[in-house]
Amino acid sequence: MRVPGPGITLLIHRDGEPESRSIRLPLWAFRAGLLGAAVVSIALLLGAALYVPIVRTAARVPGLRRDISRLETENVKIRQLVAALDTAENRYAQIRQMLGGDVVPDPVTLSASLPIAPPLRAHDPATQSRYETGPSIPHHWPLDEPGYVTQGQVGTGTRDEAHPGVDIAVPMGSIVRASGGATVLQTGEDPEYGSFVLLQHPDGYQTMYGHLSRSAVSPNAIVQAGEVIGLSGNSGRSSAPHLHFEIRLEGRSLDPLTLVKEGS
Repeated sequence: MRVPGPGITLLIHRDGEPESRSIRLPLWAFRAGLLGAAVVSIALLLGAALYVPIVRTAARVPGLRRDISRLETENVKIRQLVAALDTAENRYAQIRQMLGGDVVPDPVTLSASLPIAPPLRAHDPATQSRYETGPSIPHHWPLDEPGYVTQGQVGTGTRDEAHPGVDIAVPMGSIVRASGGATVLQTGEDPEYGSFVLLQHPDGYQTMYGHLSRSAVSPNAIVQAGEVIGLSGNSGRSSAPHLHFEIRLEGRSLDPLTLVKEGS
């Protein structure tokens, strides 16, 4: 007679019935069933654990789409602002070039422990100089920089305040040259002109250079036409860097633009 292998017998009894039913399962089948149930339970737990983050992420998708749309709109506005800023900077650079003045001080100059020398222009020694030698009446432009005339000659008897000479806006520290050969009549400080140089030319002519940051000559010195006599600045009664340039004849102020031309 064959002896059955180890197994497990399950008794099933329904309420109200006199008899019970028995089910015999081999031990290996019972173990396989437990293992299968465990695998299914683990799979269900993993599915639930992964499903919750997916549901949360899916719930955030509409909000993320709204954020992306808002960011795209803001990026368009930023690009428009950048374009407007570039246009404003270009216009500002054009205005600075027209005025010729450093409205914003040069950070290199501000941070330097030593004075920054202005740029110098050299020419071929073989070419003839445009400046004459010896005493001469003023007829040369006093600056290497092109500059911009911000205020011209205003005589007395007008509604505007009298203004002898012209104001030429140039960057701080621009080279100022003698408009003609002369003797240095006076240098110093004045509440109106600031640091100034006054030259005496032949035939009763005088030239005044005001609002300098530095004078490079001393009284009674002989200067040639085109010789450096100082550097432009913002001293005295001045609201921005510029050179005040006057031409006088026998004590009477003349309009410099009738005697000198830019680049001459």
